[in-house]
Amino acid sequence: MKALCSWMRFVALVLILNLFFQASYQLTELQVCNLCGGTILNSSEVGHFCFLSAGRIDGRCCLRNDTTNDPEHIIGLDLSNCSLTCVQDLQGASTAFMIDLSFNPLVNISDTAFQGFNKLNYMILPQNIDCPGSNTSWEKVKIKEGNRHCEGQRNICNETGQLSMNCPENSLCAPFGPGFFECSCAENFRGYKCLREGEFPALQVFGPLAASTVVISVLLWATQRRKAKSL
Repeated sequence: MKALCSWMRFVALVLILNLFFQASYQLTELQVCNLCGGTILNSSEVGHFCFLSAGRIDGRCCLRNDTTNDPEHIIGLDLSNCSLTCVQDLQGASTAFMIDLSFNPLVNISDTAFQGFNKLNYMILPQNIDCPGSNTSWEKVKIKEGNRHCEGQRNICNETGQLSMNCPENSLCAPFGPGFFECSCAENFRGYKCLREGEFPALQVFGPLAASTVVISVLLWATQRRKAKSL
């Protein structure tokens, strides 16, 4: 009975921790929406995009869920005219398709500021700021009404998305934001630089660990039961 109660407490703790991390992630994501006062104007570029995408405006963000079961995520971020002098942590908006940073006294933008923004397809920046990953990372770059427009993020991997000279042998190249890519092992390869062939030996690695955990749990349970009887 005590062992069952201990197991139930463990399961409850895991569920609580899972809910905590999910809530923390959502909070971090929504904090981006309040980096600047006000809300998205319907007449703005992001506002128009949000309307066409059937999104919902929350502060400076446009939110949408792909299915009714999925949580809402950011598809548009409008931080224009927010007196920003630098761009720091915007990872909460890494799912955005459009970001507007125009009319801000920005000096420069870190090369890694938009790392992981795979879906980012349209940016509006002050004219003096280059597009993330350099202008060559975009299909089209133009100056319009005193702002720089970066359109169509390019895939810097090869056209097939398969093996790439940028990645080690036996690995695949995938885009990872403007000017960035990441490498993952091809099928049936694993380990450092994907040099090991074959599936990961999960049974050999985790089997003995699971067995020893069960044995220790049984021994602890038996010890506690013996003590309880002696009392």
